[in-house]
Amino acid sequence: MKQITLLFTILFSTSCVSTKRFNQHIEKKHSISDLHQDIDMAYNQLKKNHPKLYQFVTKEKLDAKFDSLKQSITNPLTSFEFYKSLTPIIAEVRQGHISVSPPFKKQTKKEIKERKKSNFEFNKLDFEYVENAFLIKANYSKKNLEIIGSEVLSVNNEPIQQIIQQSKKRFASDGYNSTFHNRIIAHHFSGMYLKYKGIAIDSIRLQLKNKDSVYYKTFKRVLKEKHLKKDSTITPIKKVRLTPEQKLAHRKKQRFQKKYNKQHGYIKSKNLYQRNFNFIGKDSSIAYLKIRGFHNGNYKKFYENSFKKIDAKKAKTLIIDLRNNTGGRLSEIYKLYSYLTDQKFQFVNKAESLTRIPIFKAVATGNIPLSVKFFSYLFSPILITHDIFKSSKKEGHIYYRFSSSKTNSKPNPLNFKGKIYVLINGNSFSASSILSTNLHATKKAVFVGEETGGGYNGTVAGVYKSVLLPNSKIKFNFGLMQIESPYKSLQIGRGIIPDIEIVPTKNDRINNIDPELEWILNNETLTSTL
Repeated sequence: MKQITLLFTILFSTSCVSTKRFNQHIEKKHSISDLHQDIDMAYNQLKKNHPKLYQFVTKEKLDAKFDSLKQSITNPLTSFEFYKSLTPIIAEVRQGHISVSPPFKKQTKKEIKERKKSNFEFNKLDFEYVENAFLIKANYSKKNLEIIGSEVLSVNNEPIQQIIQQSKKRFASDGYNSTFHNRIIAHHFSGMYLKYKGIAIDSIRLQLKNKDSVYYKTFKRVLKEKHLKKDSTITPIKKVRLTPEQKLAHRKKQRFQKKYNKQHGYIKSKNLYQRNFNFIGKDSSIAYLKIRGFHNGNYKKFYENSFKKIDAKKAKTLIIDLRNNTGGRLSEIYKLYSYLTDQKFQFVNKAESLTRIPIFKAVATGNIPLSVKFFSYLFSPILITHDIFKSSKKEGHIYYRFSSSKTNSKPNPLNFKGKIYVLINGNSFSASSILSTNLHATKKAVFVGEETGGGYNGTVAGVYKSVLLPNSKIKFNFGLMQIESPYKSLQIGRGIIPDIEIVPTKNDRINNIDPELEWILNNETLTSTL
């Protein structure tokens, strides 16, 4: 017992020391030679593993950019100072799935434990950037609901426009698209702001404007309800003892809710669902699918149940809302598309890669937890065999096969044969853009909204290589597979262009108007009366 206690004491002490050393390391100035080494490593990793590195920038231009960065560093820099110099150069690659993060101070186990007892109120806010106005779109907290619709003027006394313009330099969309930048900054503002400042922040003061009134609101970390001290003056409510029948009914209700949450992809932090289905319109005859992302949950059952309801109601119009859907699983969009076509199809081409073992490279190399590395190497024979079986080489190129790259995929028997509208905006990215490309190219849908942030001609994603730069401790991730539909656009580096372009205004948002959806509903009403 004493030996075990001693072992834990040693491990704890080592952890504390390593945390302290790491924090000291990222705050110190790194030598010019160390920073040059990190630049070389970053570029070499991209050249070695990124399958479309020079798709939107020439090799000569990118070489010059990285050389220029090295020449510009004439003095030692801290990790965050270096991050601000490096990210605009990596953004020149113009691949939206490349993410770069500065190193943040590590916390001790005690600090992490205390932090888990609280929530940051600021993370409950959703924003939208329209007509150069940064608006609070939603507040998923039960408090401060009156701020919804207010315009953000500054964050911790720094003008919001300055933050936005500086942040835009540090990431890219797929190609030359511009709608992605404004949308994604608002969509992920909490995380973007942390990267912008380079430090973990527990208090944010917003200057807000509502009509002609300008005021300030501060958001802090607050204890979760279960950790709040109970008021001794309040008499606790006695628990009501349930009868066996009531307990059974309660368990049935819980099982139903769990199943429902899984199918719809419940987002606990926002009390929302990834997948939503209902009937809307004047006579509730229009089927409406609102898909916020293609991530968690049992999507197969969700789509099966939804299209059974559409078929039973004999709906003639379907709206698929992909606004602010930044992507997710290829398998899910493949399944969804099978309900939207009545022809055999090939959903995506075989993915192009620079390695025959992309999954093994993603899970067994780079900046990943040691536990993941251990199991990856333990099961490496299986992973490598699987990768090699799925990959092939042709004319000097390596291709990776998916189920969705089959050339004779069959439509689902419940496939929808009516009129389809697709709502898109700059946050329609990655998987949602691949789905949109297939629908657009085969002329199966009318697109309403603004150009997608994701490219028409595909994206580099699939599985990701994670890299930790040794000296600055900057992390960056990038995809290892070029995933694209069989269809191509002559407009290189652009997204799906809507048939009906409608961009919401500041006035629309303040008055809770959805102009894109309203246009479809009005158009359908007009069509049905003709």
